[in-house]
Amino acid sequence: MTGTTPPPPFRPHDPLDLDSLLSPEELTIRDTVRTFCADRITPHIADWFERGELPVARELAQEMGKIGLLGMHLEGYGCAGTSAVGYGLACLELEACDSGIRSLVSVQGSLAMFAIHHFGSEEQKQQWLPRMAAGEAIGCFGLTEPDHGSDPGSMRTNARREGGDWVLNGRKMWITNGSIADVAVVWAQTDDGIRGFVVPTTAPGFTAPLMHHKMSLRASVTSELVLDDVRLPASAALPDVTGLRGPLSCLGEARYGIVWGSVGAARSSLETALEYAGSREQFGRPLAGFQLTQAKLADMALEVHQALLLALHLGRLKDNGRLRAEQISFGKLNNVREALGVCRTARTILGANGISLEYPVMRHMANLESVLTYEGTAEMHILALGKALTGIPAFRG
Repeated sequence: MTGTTPPPPFRPHDPLDLDSLLSPEELTIRDTVRTFCADRITPHIADWFERGELPVARELAQEMGKIGLLGMHLEGYGCAGTSAVGYGLACLELEACDSGIRSLVSVQGSLAMFAIHHFGSEEQKQQWLPRMAAGEAIGCFGLTEPDHGSDPGSMRTNARREGGDWVLNGRKMWITNGSIADVAVVWAQTDDGIRGFVVPTTAPGFTAPLMHHKMSLRASVTSELVLDDVRLPASAALPDVTGLRGPLSCLGEARYGIVWGSVGAARSSLETALEYAGSREQFGRPLAGFQLTQAKLADMALEVHQALLLALHLGRLKDNGRLRAEQISFGKLNNVREALGVCRTARTILGANGISLEYPVMRHMANLESVLTYEGTAEMHILALGKALTGIPAFRG
């Protein structure tokens, strides 16, 4: 027999009652990050985006460190050691504010800190991780090159032994945090295969010119890394990994955050469209009263909350040690693609106002074009899933 207790009321912002699937700790993490973004970032983000800069990046990093956001899913060395779902919820709230802000946190924690945490020596961990967790040191991750994005195995950056030292030469491109970083994790070809190096950005021969003229991720520091005979001691090499397994495992961590973060951009756009449609009147009634508008809102709500369910499922798998790389590809491919569609539909509801920075929708649309490409293009994730489904690799024609 069914019980007589009525179901809870329908909530437009949580139509599937997904909050009931989250623990009190997870809800606290989500609400803490949401409040931080609302207080510290949202009032300024449109201006930073329009100006094409993040002028308070270092200050934000320190404030994020104080609330445990940086490297929050790592254990020890000043890191919070939260669950994968908790980290995902933080990424969602950060990207609901702006993809560039989430990128700052992702590159710091899931790329630079993760590489040192998982593959570094104890000396490297002690030197960098506590300061990075506190936001006192900022990291970047040098993998992508001007001519080698989806094919990192063909990178030209190289490291050669010279006496007891390593000497690095090469260039990296599209590097978040590069111009403000204190340390760069740089991947290079060696006689032993691809290896990672912990490079202080004060090393002679290292420069990180800022990249300009971006139309996406404008409220984010994006740089080129130039390594011109950068000499490092033998201890600078990450000792516990050789080959592409190192950088690809780091990318998997960052992709996992994107699975959640893209939902945040979509949710923000949906909420904006829902509020706008309820207050904007045409032909004597709110836009929300027209069937075509309701169809758009219903479809957007379906995609946002299906994407959130997928992210939550992958997060539970990750917390149980069962998440595979192919499943992360599944999540990134679906959620970023659907988030873009939600933002574009939201823009149509806002009409001409949809292109104004007074509203976040166009900013999210522009940012997601970068999110669709970085940490693996949509095409690469399609091929990864194709290989998993058929057993036949199709990366090379």
